[in-house]
Amino acid sequence: MSYKLLLFDLDDTLLDFGANEIDSLNNLFHQNGYTFSDELFRLYDSVNKRLWTDYENGNITLDEVLNSRFSETMLKLDKIVDGMEWEKQYREFLGNGHQLIDGALEVCQNLSVSHRLFVITNGITKTQIKRLKQAGLYEFFEDVFDSQSIGFQKPSKRFFDYVMGHIKDFNVSEALVIGDSLNTDIKGGLLSGIDTCWLNRKSQKCSAEIQSTYTIKSLAELYKY
Repeated sequence: MSYKLLLFDLDDTLLDFGANEIDSLNNLFHQNGYTFSDELFRLYDSVNKRLWTDYENGNITLDEVLNSRFSETMLKLDKIVDGMEWEKQYREFLGNGHQLIDGALEVCQNLSVSHRLFVITNGITKTQIKRLKQAGLYEFFEDVFDSQSIGFQKPSKRFFDYVMGHIKDFNVSEALVIGDSLNTDIKGGLLSGIDTCWLNRKSQKCSAEIQSTYTIKSLAELYKY
């Protein structure tokens, strides 16, 4: 299959969100007078994942996720904090983080010569664009599609319908979704009839229910497809 339209996920596909998240959380807690630790990260992570799951299931809004995750985390430690203010601070730290996944810059630069590149991300508009620019990737992409602007997030078919409807001369047979998450990127592509490429850098267990068209362990492997 000859693909011309490459739809890249951003976090943990092109940018190392895990590294950025840890740095940003460490800065946030330190700025507010708390020592960041593995235990505190696990507590925050459990709260954050639960809230994002509630959002994905349509039970709460995106603003509720963002503005309550820190207040709920600290409440478990019997501390009362301003969740909205902490989120604002965290967003500033996060927006300055642009650690690249190995090979991301070279792959985007090379493929942009012969292909049309797009970003599809479950993220905040200003933050994601800022990080793309700081990482030196922004110039290689024709457009950036994010869940905050669209109003739906991956894997919703409505997210992908919006993307397909806003790319000029979109042809589903020429498109490929590239991402690290089976449950958002790959599932969303499959629900929309788009071929998929799963970036499985950490040798995660495959899913019987969600079968990607291709699986790679590094971005450099994209060239062969």
